[in-house]
Amino acid sequence: MTLSAFLFLALGLAFLVGGAELLVRGASRLAFRFGISPLVVGLTVVAFGTSAPELAVSIQAGLAGQSALAIGNIVGSNIFNVLVVLGLSALITPLAVRQQLIRLDVPLLCGLSVTFWLMALDGRIGMVEGLLLVGGVIAYTVWAIREGRREAKGVQDEYAREFGAPARAHWTGRLPVQLGLVAAGLALLVLGAQWLVDGAVLIARGLNVSEVVIGLTIVAAGTSLPELVTSAVAAFHGERDIAVGNVIGSCLFNILAVAGFASLVTSGGLIVSDTLIRFDLLVMVAVALACLPIFSTGQTISRWEGGTFVLYYGAYVTYLVLSATGNEALSVFSWVVFGVVLPVTIVTWLWFWRTTRVATSAPPVDPGSQAP
Repeated sequence: MTLSAFLFLALGLAFLVGGAELLVRGASRLAFRFGISPLVVGLTVVAFGTSAPELAVSIQAGLAGQSALAIGNIVGSNIFNVLVVLGLSALITPLAVRQQLIRLDVPLLCGLSVTFWLMALDGRIGMVEGLLLVGGVIAYTVWAIREGRREAKGVQDEYAREFGAPARAHWTGRLPVQLGLVAAGLALLVLGAQWLVDGAVLIARGLNVSEVVIGLTIVAAGTSLPELVTSAVAAFHGERDIAVGNVIGSCLFNILAVAGFASLVTSGGLIVSDTLIRFDLLVMVAVALACLPIFSTGQTISRWEGGTFVLYYGAYVTYLVLSATGNEALSVFSWVVFGVVLPVTIVTWLWFWRTTRVATSAPPVDPGSQAP
């Protein structure tokens, strides 16, 4: 392991973040130009754009034969998005959750997470599964655009005021500039993905750590930086629905598009290790399922829930490190987390969920019926 490995890793991350920024700016302007609702732009173009690093890294890893790195990046990014991105955003300010997310997007994420785990049970995400996943992201995008076009003009104007409509006189309002931003963003993403994969592989070999663990941690966190920055800034500025929508949309894109395209370009499909099937994929499913009761408690994600998310990610990374190094403390740590902390957290969440549902379903009190 040399200094060049860390240099490749740092430059790769910088290029990925910069490329994602240019891609999001250009794509959002193009979408607005062609009449797509700003709300849909936020939940699809922005979310998909911030997930472009995951797509670039996983495709590059697949082409290089690093299947473990590709699948680890997908699973690790979804875990990071929910536990860290949502968690830190909620710590900044409690996040409002729209009914659309509770009724459609989060259940869809839960169903896709379980489906992806079932697809991986045979140890491979092949071409057939890849085609189904790619078809799914196309169907979801078409549906979202059609729904966005049906929005009332007042709603579109509201989001145009929040996000800023591109002025014709502004340099980003010109079609050649918008196309140039998209092209430059894609070029930076491709180059950054190449350097990030090279650096991660060199570090993994130097530390004798498996590529799966590197993909689940360093690469996953690095490629999720655009989601983290976008949601944190949105939460800081009070755009709480965008902070949540960006995370959910990115997770959907990771499963459908990133896994789909990566499995199509990888010779023989994506190989899924037994460790991923028995643990990490189940963690990804559990994290997605946890969103349902948390999102439903008053339709907000509170600060203590966000803090719990962040603490659980710390526990998850600690488990990976202890497992990879064969540390003797792994058994005690596992017993504490899975035998004590996790059950207590689940019971607490369910209690808050039940209490909130009872409170919201209670009939309103008629003021006239009360004694003076």
